Order: sequence, then structure tokens, then C-alpha cells
Amino acid sequence: MTELEELVSDWLTLPDVAEKLNVSITKVHSMLEERALVAVRLGDRKIRSIPAAFIDDGAVLDSLKGTISVLIDAGYNDVEMVRWLFTADDSLPGRPVDALREGRKTEIRRRAQALGW
Repeated sequence: MTELEELVSDWLTLPDVAEKLNVSITKVHSMLEERALVAVRLGDRKIRSIPAAFIDDGAVLDSLKGTISVLIDAGYNDVEMVRWLFTADDSLPGRPVDALREGRKTEIRRRAQALGW
């Protein structure tokens, strides 16, 4: 098991994401291209997977796309983004992804912007 798989306990394959969002797999691919979602390749077969925490009540976590944009601007790749979002930060407290799920996107984006400096 990789460090990322230990950090994120619950993953969804792209077909699972399509089912949870009630959209086509093509739409999930579009969301990845538009950077509304982030996927990483896991396991021996390198299957693209998305953290289940990115899906909230049948929709993509509302504040995720903007946060992804800020992390891209800070120079992060997909693996680094997932690692940062799921690594506990005592000053929050908790993980950035949990803060996003709680509606604290301004604080998380400010922290993400600071990563680029």
C-alpha cells in the first residue's frame, strides 16, 4: 500500500464516480480535463481513482474546483494535491479536505496560495 493509499482510505474508480454523480463516464473524463476533479493512478493495474471525499451527496464537493486551481498555480501535480488535501494539519485542526467539506474554503485557499511562495 502506498503512502497515498494510507492517507486516503476510500477511493472511487471513474465508473463509480459516474454512478454516484449520475452522469456518463465521458462526463467524468471531462470533469478531470476541466480540473473540477483530480484522479491518481493506484494499485498494480494503475487504475485512475478519485478520493470518495471529493463527492458530497451526489455532487462534486462545491469548493474543490477552485481549490484545485489554486494548488495548480502553486505548482502541485495531482498526487501532491491529494496528499496535501488529506494530510492532517494541527493548525487547522484536521485535514484541508475536511475543512472544505465544512465550508471553510477561504481559509484553505489562502493556505494553498501560500504554498506557491
